[in-house]
Amino acid sequence: MADDLKGRVALVTGGSRGIGAAVCRALAEAGAAVAINCREQIGQAKKLASEIGKQGGRAIVVAADVSQRDAVDNMVERVTKGLGPIDILVNNAGIAITRGVDDLTEDDFDRTMLVNLKSAFLCTQAVLPSMRARKWGRIVNISSGAARGAGSIGPHYNASKAGMEGLTRGYAARLVKEGITVNAVAPSLIETDMMSGQPQLISRIPLGRFGTADEVAKAVMLLVDNAYMTGQSIALSGGMAFN
Repeated sequence: MADDLKGRVALVTGGSRGIGAAVCRALAEAGAAVAINCREQIGQAKKLASEIGKQGGRAIVVAADVSQRDAVDNMVERVTKGLGPIDILVNNAGIAITRGVDDLTEDDFDRTMLVNLKSAFLCTQAVLPSMRARKWGRIVNISSGAARGAGSIGPHYNASKAGMEGLTRGYAARLVKEGITVNAVAPSLIETDMMSGQPQLISRIPLGRFGTADEVAKAVMLLVDNAYMTGQSIALSGGMAFN
């Protein structure tokens, strides 16, 4: 494994599968110790941690509902005790409840905001003290093309991801002088469980295929590596949209 991030500790929320798992692997390959957060997919998370360990990396599993403040505080405490202070946070946890305008309920809206947006706020607030103490930190929020486009999931999802990009810029502006960068990656139509059974969507993509979780992970790693880039959103859309 490379050692670019040797000595660094990373926390990836929703890290048991898909984009989160790809990010965990990439961080471990670069030498970081990785905390894999999940809420329910504990078996998958443990399998990933074992895989990273067999390849010479360090990884632990921290199950927690990141939409709840007490659970987040406890999770960060466990990561700090198990691996050390958190240097890198990837806010990847999210849900996609597909609803039409007439079917969308208040509960759908509230749950989406809790998991997709409030979780990023709670986790960011929880890791900032250790980042500030070390005068180094990297926060990457996994947004979506739906933050700026119509999307197919629903207006509640659009709002949660647009809010995440606003959160990104707000934190970036206020933390830039403390050695902490905050950026977002906004993927569209990535080949994950969310896209399974929907091959017809490929016709929307000029490149002619879904994106891969590994391609999203590479964009995350670019942001982790770059101390001069902050407050930015990197779009991955196969040519569907341009910033």
